Amino acid sequence: MVCLLNNGDGGQTETSQSLLGPFWRLNSPRVENGGTIIRSDTPGTPLFVSARVEDRDGNPIEGAEVDVWHASPIGLYENQDPDQADMNLRGKFTTDADGRFWFWTVKMIGYPIPTDTVVGRLLRAQDRHPYRPAHLHALVFKQGYKTLISQVFDPSCPWIDSDVQFGVTSALTGDFVEHREPNPDRPDVPAPWVQLSYTYVMEPGEAKLPRPPIK
Repeated sequence: MVCLLNNGDGGQTETSQSLLGPFWRLNSPRVENGGTIIRSDTPGTPLFVSARVEDRDGNPIEGAEVDVWHASPIGLYENQDPDQADMNLRGKFTTDADGRFWFWTVKMIGYPIPTDTVVGRLLRAQDRHPYRPAHLHALVFKQGYKTLISQVFDPSCPWIDSDVQFGVTSALTGDFVEHREPNPDRPDVPAPWVQLSYTYVMEPGEAKLPRPPIK
């Protein structure tokens, strides 16, 4: 509720803004558009992300820095999993003249939050599950715009309607499309593969980075 009221023109419209979460790292490696953020063996369904960053009037925002990260197909971020390489499934992109950025990764799944403290006792008292639906994180930075922190959710995830953090909105639900045929531009990518298309909307404001939860 705090996020919704402080964005989207003061809560008047939908917003791409969401929670930062505890897994953002400041110095993700830079990746060229069309590249991959997979840095170690990470079995799963190939995912192609094609996204656009624009202002509230629909104009493209060129030169925005987009930091992305997500959990693996077993529900772990790279800093939680000794089998993943450092900075696996993380990358930093720059939008082109059309406000676009695009890359390859592997499809994520939902995962449980920790339940061994007071949060777990609260969830048990409410008879609620601890799961977050599958999502892609992004932090978009550009001078002259409020820093956009976003999560884009997979509507096919079984926990899409019952996110333990109440973070899912219609504006944050992505378009994940499965393709059964091979990708003509990437014959090396096995089918089936999934494409996520999404548009991030930035608002005028102060460009300020949050304090990284992971040093």
